[in-house]
Amino acid sequence: MQSNKDKKNIVWRLLWQKRTILLLSGAVGVLLLEGAKRSSFFAEEIFAKRIFKVLSIGISFITGWLPFSLAEISVLLCPIAVFVLLAIFVRKLIKKKEERFFLCLNGFYSVACGASLVFFIYAVGCGVNYYRYPFSYYAGLIVEPSDVEVLYAVCVELTEEANALRKQLTHEDENGVYKLSMSKYELATLTKEAYIKLAKEYQVLGGRYPAPKQILLSKLMSYTELTGIYTCWTMEANVNVDIPDYSIGSTMAHELAHLRGFIREDEANYLAYLACMKSENLELRYSGVMDALILSGNALYRKNPDLYFSLRVTYEPGIERDLAANSAYWAKYHDTVVSNTVDKANDTYLKANNQTDGVESYGRMVDLLIAAYKKRNAQ
Repeated sequence: MQSNKDKKNIVWRLLWQKRTILLLSGAVGVLLLEGAKRSSFFAEEIFAKRIFKVLSIGISFITGWLPFSLAEISVLLCPIAVFVLLAIFVRKLIKKKEERFFLCLNGFYSVACGASLVFFIYAVGCGVNYYRYPFSYYAGLIVEPSDVEVLYAVCVELTEEANALRKQLTHEDENGVYKLSMSKYELATLTKEAYIKLAKEYQVLGGRYPAPKQILLSKLMSYTELTGIYTCWTMEANVNVDIPDYSIGSTMAHELAHLRGFIREDEANYLAYLACMKSENLELRYSGVMDALILSGNALYRKNPDLYFSLRVTYEPGIERDLAANSAYWAKYHDTVVSNTVDKANDTYLKANNQTDGVESYGRMVDLLIAAYKKRNAQ
């Protein structure tokens, strides 16, 4: 039977262990987030453009050497690791009855240290950047409410771009649906090269870019209705490559935007469009403009269905085939228990991180497209 003095000594032994620094890391994460919430200057000038950029480039350089997604492997191995550790913990409880107090306290302390470390990584790799300056600051864009006529003009412009590009794409499957003429690895290389070109216009995007990683279990990922995911602990841009070919390039570009610290979804979408349009490759350009056209078209449909359908009839037949194939693909995964759960979790996560529109924030890219359109036509 352990005395109170022995128990106090046990507590002190725990607190003076080296892993206590892991527990303190959570407090550092809280301080960083609070500092970012109170000062966009701190979030941008001190953290995003310096601390995060160095970490992002450094870690992605290391993980970029791996031909597979380290994040995906980690997710697959994590349940096994938890099961093994839990089994070891239970075994110790059974064998060492006289040390159960210490074992339980030690177990709780280990979980607390682990949770603190996870929170710190989230804050450094993701959370703080939600409070940095918006990309519109660097692009010189004024985001403001606009009437439907301006939105329609943007959609017309995007339709013309998409039509012109689709006419030049001849690599199709037996149903006349666009099909990549290159490997996914080649597309990934083109995407990071597009960002290097875009960085010449926007210095804030400068630095080394890794190639986006292909998810091995992409088909399973589609059940979550996610096309890609940025993982802050490995600094990888992970992409679902089972999705329709026309959307893979823009998805790769979207996830790479997160690696440069632009975490908000609307900005990542807009940066993906800009990067794709910087490329000389027609297929990557088509991917970028299609993503912009779909989001803008959806916005136009919500505001004025008649205008939307008047524009929809001008789409190239190839675009219509691509959109039909896309709808058929996602119909298999839509409105399932898994997809609804992930969508709800993603919505809650985004709202908790300074994106009050939740999953609707993806579509706010249209506001940036409108602002850019106004800027071009005002000159």
